[in-house]
Amino acid sequence: MDDSNASIAIMGTITVRNIDDSVKQALRQRAATKGHSLEEEVRQTLRQSVEREPRPVTGAELYRRIREIVEPVGGIELDIPPRRPARKPPTLE
Repeated sequence: MDDSNASIAIMGTITVRNIDDSVKQALRQRAATKGHSLEEEVRQTLRQSVEREPRPVTGAELYRRIREIVEPVGGIELDIPPRRPARKPPTLE
């Protein structure tokens, strides 16, 4: 294999059934206005929809964000309150 084939992206295909005619027509008109195909309009619409959705914050990302705030000030000392004895469990009589 030569380097010209190394960056070929694999694209998926989906089929969407039972789309309202009014939605299909609106997409077709929007595509025509922008000068591209209905298929390209659907791809762009799906891509924009997914990109706008916020991604969940992972534990690693939360850790990174906290360190970004704390490190410049040399860390933070937290006062941990002493533990108190546990209360007596209730009797089940």
